Amino acid sequence: MDSRMLTWMMKAAVVWSLLRLSAPQNPAPEGVLNCCEGDVLFLVDSSGSVTYYEHARILSFLSELLLPFSLGKDQVRVGLLQVGTNPRLEFGFDRYSTQSGLQGALKTIRPLRGDTNTVEALKMAKDWVLRPRIPDGAQESLPRVLVWLTDGIKPGDVIGPMAELREEGVAVLVVSTGHSNYKVLREVVSPPVENHLHFVHIDDMSIITKDLRDAIIEIIRAERLHVREVSTNSANLHWRAVLSGLEGSYKIHLGEVSTGGGGSGGGTGTSPSTGGNPYQRLVQPAESNSIRLTGLKPDTTYSVSLFPESTGLTFNTLSTTFTTKPEVVSPAVVTVSDSGQSSVRVSWGPLQPQTVTSYYIEYSALPGGSLQTVTVDRTQNSTLLRNLQPGTTYLVTVTARHASGKDKAMSVKVCTQEVTPALADLQLTTVGSDSVQVDWKSSADGLRGYWLTWEAQEISVPAQRSSLYLPPDSLSTRLTHLPPSARVCVSPIYRTARGDGLCCTAQFHSDASVYGFQS
Repeated sequence: MDSRMLTWMMKAAVVWSLLRLSAPQNPAPEGVLNCCEGDVLFLVDSSGSVTYYEHARILSFLSELLLPFSLGKDQVRVGLLQVGTNPRLEFGFDRYSTQSGLQGALKTIRPLRGDTNTVEALKMAKDWVLRPRIPDGAQESLPRVLVWLTDGIKPGDVIGPMAELREEGVAVLVVSTGHSNYKVLREVVSPPVENHLHFVHIDDMSIITKDLRDAIIEIIRAERLHVREVSTNSANLHWRAVLSGLEGSYKIHLGEVSTGGGGSGGGTGTSPSTGGNPYQRLVQPAESNSIRLTGLKPDTTYSVSLFPESTGLTFNTLSTTFTTKPEVVSPAVVTVSDSGQSSVRVSWGPLQPQTVTSYYIEYSALPGGSLQTVTVDRTQNSTLLRNLQPGTTYLVTVTARHASGKDKAMSVKVCTQEVTPALADLQLTTVGSDSVQVDWKSSADGLRGYWLTWEAQEISVPAQRSSLYLPPDSLSTRLTHLPPSARVCVSPIYRTARGDGLCCTAQFHSDASVYGFQS
């Protein structure tokens, strides 16, 4: 057997022994599983300056570092890119979705040797691997992390490429196992430097495992439990479907934080998350990612915990609290519509037929009018008040009679429309070649005056329009300097509106004559 081959086999045996001996056997640290969502790419220096032993120690370190994470599309995706003369992507983000697959892959990776071509590896990472990923229904891309493990020997001009990655939103962390250029590494990592830059001897890498893992978690930590659309008695609970495609279910515990109790259905128990108070148990299938929580009490703080359960897998319990909105007791708003001369529609809300027995409406003219009342069913949220006086202000009070025995009232002022009779008569008499005598009749009460307008009717005459206000005791006026054909209109003016007017057209001829309209 060739001596070089024998030497290589002996080195390989040492490497695999180290991997087996240093393979992590401890269970996943509490608080890591199901904690995060994002992409983590490890850039591993495996050039000629890194010995077989050192390479094996690095892979063993990565095995221990990654063991606690839940892997997959909706969890953490891991990739590994080796640096050598020709950098190589050992596996991308979509390759491994289980720890067994990832751990097995880490045991089979061989070093590349050759030069430390870190610049080319960073180009590959930027163009091929660390692309933004936006989950369904989200607006922002998931966090991306690059962890560079290097011995610091001739890494190349990495400052520029690293800056480009950071500008694109990639967080850069560095672990150096040699005598690296501190100034360069400090410049390439993402702040804070004290959390993202580690110098450690190759045999002591385990001492930074927790710190590096915590730094990664801080970047890719996912808020997995959301409470939305909270009302007085309900709320929507949303989570990421970590059990999608698996056999299992979500167990949900819901309970009051302060006073105990809980909704009905699903069974009850006691839970530390609710301060030992009773809680409601709910179950949702593995493919679900939301549930509507109903039967809640107004202005109450609730604690809700989500337990993803699947055979052979362990997930963290996710918990959050929320407070329902204070109860809005009807009537909270009263509005007016369809106002007429003798009627007006009054509406109120919110409609609460489960707590209200009836609505009692009182109304009277201001000031000092007689009080009138009407009672409507609890399912109605409006009523039409009839036989009102025109042009009058009314005070309307809506009282909700609640089943609890309490009443709540709200008042509003409403105004009926004024009676605005139309003009009774209009007559035009031409006087000369460009003047007209305008006469009208009106005997309505409440007149505030008259609005008189005239305008040219012939196309050949430039557009002309004029208007004039006349006091209420006026019944005639004379208009002069009118065009050959002029349309004259008179409208009565009342306190709140203008009544219907009458219009006539005046024609001027050599002989004066009367043109008019009789209603």
